[in-house]
Amino acid sequence: MLPAYGGVTGWAGLGWLGACWFDGVRRGAVLPVTLAVGDRSIRPQPSFGIATSEERLGPQEIEVHRGLRVTEAIRSLFFLMRYAASATEAVQYADMTAYDDLVSRAELRAYVAINAGWTGIERARVGSGDMDENAWSPAEVTMRRVWEHEAGLPRPWCNRPVFDRNGRHLGTPDLIDPVAGVAGEYNSALHLQGAQRSRDVEKEARLRAAGLEFAEMLTGDLANPFPFMARLREAYARAARIPVADRLWTVEPPSWWVSTFTVEQRRALSNQQRERLLGYRRRAG
Repeated sequence: MLPAYGGVTGWAGLGWLGACWFDGVRRGAVLPVTLAVGDRSIRPQPSFGIATSEERLGPQEIEVHRGLRVTEAIRSLFFLMRYAASATEAVQYADMTAYDDLVSRAELRAYVAINAGWTGIERARVGSGDMDENAWSPAEVTMRRVWEHEAGLPRPWCNRPVFDRNGRHLGTPDLIDPVAGVAGEYNSALHLQGAQRSRDVEKEARLRAAGLEFAEMLTGDLANPFPFMARLREAYARAARIPVADRLWTVEPPSWWVSTFTVEQRRALSNQQRERLLGYRRRAG
């Protein structure tokens, strides 16, 4: 249904470019595929799940990927963030695009800065400012924003490995405040059963033994974060009673560790390194 000029944009454009978290479902609803057509108007086809965007579109913003014309990743993300239902949703879009290294925080902030005046630009501006390049799931993004913006606590780091004093990797919590010594874990139903639960319990035990305190977020806390915030504040109170000198952990990687915290670091990896170092990360099916 694409006209002679234009490309698939939004979630479908990002998904086609390899962003695995963009599957076309949001809050249980199937999303339409949006065609960016510039001022060359075609009619939307709601019965076929086709929407259109007639916002201005430069030819340099269109590329052909695996035989399909799509808008470049940053333009697709820019579209999504401006029309996001909330600031948290906009940040989720940004973080999950960075997950597959399609757009970095610096690239997004620069793009937003030179595209003032668009519909929804403030939402994109807030989202780009709050973006993190090392979040591993949308739920982690929600947990991080509750931690910082609703609980009013220091912004935590995302998925930073923790080591003992001999450089042994103890585990990688979803979030960590390395100053306070508090870690946060999001545990969905998948994490509450079977082998995954066993691995989570073992990891948490190692980190607790080294002197970290934990707060757990459950699926129900996404809609009502107050129980999580209460657990988080309790964890901060417990951590405050542990002398820094008694900590047996550090977030300073040993010399042999290859860091993959940023888009730039991950883009610099070879294919073999990506498979070895990032193969464990979840891939949407």
